[in-house]
Amino acid sequence: MNEVIGIMLLGGALLVFSILASVLSNRLGAPLLLVFLCIGMLAGEDGILGVEFDNPQLSFFIGSLALAIILFDGGMRTHKERFRVALWPAISLSTLGVALTCTITAAGTVWLFELPWPTALLIGALLSSTDAAAVFGIFQSRGVTLKQRVASTLEIESGTNDPMAVILTMTLTTALATGASLDLLSLGTDVLWQLVIGLIAGWLGGQAFIQLVRRIPLDFTFVPLLAAASAILVFSLTAKANASGFLAVYLMGYLIGNARLPQIVHILQVQDGLTWLGQILMFLILGLLVTPSHLMDNAALSLSIALILIFVARPIATLVCLLPFAFPWREQLFISWVGLRGAVPIILALYPWLSGLEDQALYFDVAFFVVLISLLVQGWTMTPLARWLGLEVPPTPEPTQRLPLETLPSGDPLEVWAFPINKDSLAFEHRWEELSFTHQPCFVGIIRNHAWIQAEHTQQFVDGDCVLVMGRAADMDSVSRVLASSDKARQLQESDFFGAFSLHASLSLGEVAQFYPLGELPQEKAALSLSDFFARKFHRRVVVGDYLHVGSVTLTVRQVDSNGNIESVGIKES
Repeated sequence: MNEVIGIMLLGGALLVFSILASVLSNRLGAPLLLVFLCIGMLAGEDGILGVEFDNPQLSFFIGSLALAIILFDGGMRTHKERFRVALWPAISLSTLGVALTCTITAAGTVWLFELPWPTALLIGALLSSTDAAAVFGIFQSRGVTLKQRVASTLEIESGTNDPMAVILTMTLTTALATGASLDLLSLGTDVLWQLVIGLIAGWLGGQAFIQLVRRIPLDFTFVPLLAAASAILVFSLTAKANASGFLAVYLMGYLIGNARLPQIVHILQVQDGLTWLGQILMFLILGLLVTPSHLMDNAALSLSIALILIFVARPIATLVCLLPFAFPWREQLFISWVGLRGAVPIILALYPWLSGLEDQALYFDVAFFVVLISLLVQGWTMTPLARWLGLEVPPTPEPTQRLPLETLPSGDPLEVWAFPINKDSLAFEHRWEELSFTHQPCFVGIIRNHAWIQAEHTQQFVDGDCVLVMGRAADMDSVSRVLASSDKARQLQESDFFGAFSLHASLSLGEVAQFYPLGELPQEKAALSLSDFFARKFHRRVVVGDYLHVGSVTLTVRQVDSNGNIESVGIKES
């Protein structure tokens, strides 16, 4: 009993300390995952607490479970419009990009250290997948919103490249353990089986959950728990069939997140907590598992591999994979730099350990060392790099709280939204009846000084008020543009980014030139609408924040509908 209580005490203390340390991490701009890893290392064998932990089986179990929850959450937060601009570039990176990264890293390792090719290829396979949770956790803590084309590419890539890395790792581990030669035909067949069965399982699991929630009157409290349990069930069944459970839960999450379920807000709120818990537990236990003093035994090898991966393999793979898609060079540069390595390489490095390969510690120590370098070098520099390259866009206005109520016959959920008011809000010092909305919501009232002022007693909105409104989920964006406030200290402001004026995208360049200095325009160019002008330049993958210089002004895409059609363009002097 005392031993069990001691384990509970240690686990609870590490969790509390990790969560509190996140506040300091945000202020320093340090990657949170690096903080969790370091706390685990400090508690481990060479650390302050000296906890001896040597259980790769338990680490693999917790890591796989956490990754399933993380990918399920990532799928639910991937909106379908992101596939319009990033599906094929991301698929290219997650398949060909993984193979290229693995091969180039292995070639560099063989050339520098004369390791056997199978060993070098296994190291390359372990390190070939990226971690979007780490990337977007850093941007969220710094209040940075990326252009949709870049964010979507990174997000979809990381959600779909894990299966490829897992397949390569398992195949190479088996080959090394049995001494069998690599058979490209069987490797290709295995890859196809994992991907196809993973997609089928994810689709069936997502559709089954959606129908279940719509037909069975479950309490809202149980729906998020059912979602997490269903994801684990689908992951396990798919893995049992020797297919990609990671791909299955990602697709399942995507289907659920885009099904317009009234319970989706509750599911996402609970998933947010489960995802962070999974990441904390995963990195803490991996930090406990590693012995820091052993990392130095292979420090030269690990550091060289990290440099090859960051400065050679990832940039070349990104250039080759994005070449057919005409990505702007700034975006290619950023995507190549932000191939951040997270938990997946360390979890995959447990495969050789559990399989009993020779030099099993080598794979784990190298993967751990490279992840540390990646978090330190790339994690700390990606925010200033995004701003320097001009890839930051103003955040989409949204309420601070959302409460789903009921689904209308049209399928749109009714929701109550809370909007804190400050001096930057358009509603500041106005009454409700003075505000103009594209889609008129229902005014519920104001929370002022912890008291509810009902709608019939309407007053002028002041700093510190919280406005409550009710409307359809589909209308949230248009309502938020009027009521949401911005954080000037952390967020890029719309007027600074887009300019003070907006133009309808149907206007021609010739019409705009009558009022703005666009310079001399050929007749053919002057006849183009703003929408067609951008579509030609960006090959119809236009996103908010894309900009073009014409004459002495800058035109920036301000609004894009769900079909990718430009609605409005901001204009300002260059």
